Amino acid sequence: MATRVTSARIIGRTAELAELEAAVADAAEGRPSLAFIAGESGVGKTRLVSELERLAATRHGARVLSGDCVELGEGELPYAPLVAALRPLARDGDPVLAALPGPVRADLAALLPGLAGPDAGIPAAGQDERAQARVFEALLALLTALSADQAVLLSIEDLHWADRSTRAFLAFLAASLCREQILVVGSYRPDELHRRHPLRPLLAELERDVHARRVELAPLTPEELAEQLGDILGSPPGDMLVHRLYARSEGNPLFTEELLATGLDGRGGLPPTLRDALMLRIERLPATAQEVLRLVAVGRRLSHPTLAAASEAEPRELREALREAVAGHILVADDDDGYQFRHALLREVVEDDLLPGERGELHLALARTIEARGLADDPRIAAAIAHHYSQAGDQPAALAASVRAARAAEDIHAFGEAAALYERALDLWAHVPTAADLAGQSQVDVLARAANAHDMEGDAARQETLLRKALSLVDPEQDPVLTAGLLERLHRAEWSLNRQDDALATLDRSLALLPETGGPSPERAWLLATKAKSLMLMGRYRSVVGVARAAIDEARATGARPSEGRAVNALGVAQQGLGDIDAGVASLREAVAIARELGRPQEVCSGYTNLADVLHLAGRTPEALEVALEGRRVAERLGRREEMWLEAAISELAYEVGDWTRAAALPEVGRRHQGTILLNLLLRHAELALGRGDHVAAGEALEAAHTAAEGSREPQFLGVLGALLAEHERRAGDLTAARAAVEEALDRIEFCTDDAQRIARVAMAGVRVEADAAQQARDLGDAEAERRAVVQADLLLERVAIAAEGPRPVEGAYLLTAQADRARAAGADDPARWAAAADAWAVLERPYSTAVAHWRQAEAHAA
Repeated sequence: MATRVTSARIIGRTAELAELEAAVADAAEGRPSLAFIAGESGVGKTRLVSELERLAATRHGARVLSGDCVELGEGELPYAPLVAALRPLARDGDPVLAALPGPVRADLAALLPGLAGPDAGIPAAGQDERAQARVFEALLALLTALSADQAVLLSIEDLHWADRSTRAFLAFLAASLCREQILVVGSYRPDELHRRHPLRPLLAELERDVHARRVELAPLTPEELAEQLGDILGSPPGDMLVHRLYARSEGNPLFTEELLATGLDGRGGLPPTLRDALMLRIERLPATAQEVLRLVAVGRRLSHPTLAAASEAEPRELREALREAVAGHILVADDDDGYQFRHALLREVVEDDLLPGERGELHLALARTIEARGLADDPRIAAAIAHHYSQAGDQPAALAASVRAARAAEDIHAFGEAAALYERALDLWAHVPTAADLAGQSQVDVLARAANAHDMEGDAARQETLLRKALSLVDPEQDPVLTAGLLERLHRAEWSLNRQDDALATLDRSLALLPETGGPSPERAWLLATKAKSLMLMGRYRSVVGVARAAIDEARATGARPSEGRAVNALGVAQQGLGDIDAGVASLREAVAIARELGRPQEVCSGYTNLADVLHLAGRTPEALEVALEGRRVAERLGRREEMWLEAAISELAYEVGDWTRAAALPEVGRRHQGTILLNLLLRHAELALGRGDHVAAGEALEAAHTAAEGSREPQFLGVLGALLAEHERRAGDLTAARAAVEEALDRIEFCTDDAQRIARVAMAGVRVEADAAQQARDLGDAEAERRAVVQADLLLERVAIAAEGPRPVEGAYLLTAQADRARAAGADDPARWAAAADAWAVLERPYSTAVAHWRQAEAHAA
């Protein structure tokens, strides 16, 4: 019988190890990457990762962080491998943690309680839509700090069991890594990934990345298996032994080791499967040891105190049982006084052997034991308690525990896990007569919280479904305030789904439930402020003014400062859009002041972004850029390290003032971006690519932006998209497609909008397209086509002229440019007109537009 279970050295993985070690070396040179190790259970993934970790530390001086995913129900254990990887840093008081800025530590405290210090800044709001994004950014900041002076290897095993938050962080990390000295290695079992497994689409995308690699582990060859046997047995194995073990194990290293561990030498009958071989060895343990193994199989990883309480064994008897299990290479002890199986297959064999009633009893014992120890404040432990009660079939306890675990998951911004736990409680609701008492809240409350968790997760469709269910359970006449609040949330879901008209109608329904005759109320103030913002985003500035002022009055009457700030923000944008620049700037500065006074980072960033945009639209672009940069500095002090709206604004403004290096610093579009921020980033990248003449990149970004804008009614995006699409198609010579882009944009933004500048920009682009069309028609001798192009140019020019009425310097520059292109359309290209356009753009300090006008001026002279 073999004296030890495993070989002393790794065998048969030379090429795979060399490839991964090269990735560590690349990381040390500032070339980060991700590597995924795929292989069936027992093929040696863990051994390969362990050897890589050893070499990374000893040969390359890398810092190694490692954690593994935990199989628990539907993956409600949030951030499990990340917490395991980072816990040693917190436990040892790593100085890198202490050196992090206070806001970063505050966000990391969601995973590692106790990190937030007195200088942590404003704490993250639990329902902040960017709360999880800030946790991800804090994790990235920590990894970046750890990798400042040495490479970092982050290994995550068993990704097929990864929770939603861990999967989301992997996607974020893949999109964010740039020049950090970081290598991320993950392992998984391909055979576990069924058709609808949530890891499949993520892996499909990540493994296609140029900075990612997939290392697939095949079974050992007969020669490699002979080498493995020789290392375990201490002498070369006979050919017959190698032949028989290879025939049985098919080259699976774990199966080979376990066959030897059972005392089989290859000459006798062998168990038919690896699971049988594992079970044979487990059955040789004493009865108490087997009982302990059953508890650990159900609990996945259990501390000694939990085992002692749940097993009800005498202390000495428990120690002996654990000693037998560890000595038999079935359990392993970790640094945190816990026990788990040496290999997942060992645990699965024990769990599969449980009788149905036995399984439920073990889950129930663990749930009650863990709950009695008073550890349910930890979100991960709360999720475990809920899981055990659910598996035990105790529906009342499972419902109550699921709601508690969901609230705990919300506290650490694990909204995907919170949503799953709330939905589990909702599934049980009809089966538990005292559900509301056990949950401590009504079914409507739980539906609303589940909807909110899905909102934070970016699943607006599921959010809408849950909110409609909640509304069906509420009587508007009996509880108008609750109904109005649910309708306001439904409005948000519909808006996210690009159904803006439906969203406004829903908001009006909510306002109708709280009529003015009832007197001022904070709820009505918030609804009015929300409506003002929605109308502002749709460019309906005249309507905004009245709604925003009504919201401000109600907010001031009820002391609802957040609603006041939101309404003042919308009012400022509308005032600028209607031509009152000074009033708009003053209102937006007031909105920023209110947000800073209240300590609301999201509103601070919104205020600065809109203030910068208003100044830019008024022709004060250099001043606007300074405001946006100031906003970023303030946001960073408040813990908002990568506020995408401000980043996009800075890129746009830097582009206009000619600082294309700063403009190009915009983050790349990644999997973490969605909704309107995705659309905004795509437009920014497309405009810069067009400016640089990279038409392939521009086309890809514009195609993605056109898809992202489907159903949108926001002129701020549709106007830019239409103008850029028209220019891209015009340069490609497809004037039909360019005309279609102009027509579509105008059709979508002219419907009930007061956003004159976006109309002017699209119409100006259309005049340029018609000038090209007229010139082409003249070249072909097609007088009718030329006439149609000139007529269309006149119609578009009229739109620009209407938009430019009054003191509107940017619209005035659009008009001068469009008039010069109109002359070109008529065959009378005029250098003086282009010189006037160039002068107008120069006054606005927009060098690229100035240069284009001078280029056209030169063409006119040459003509």
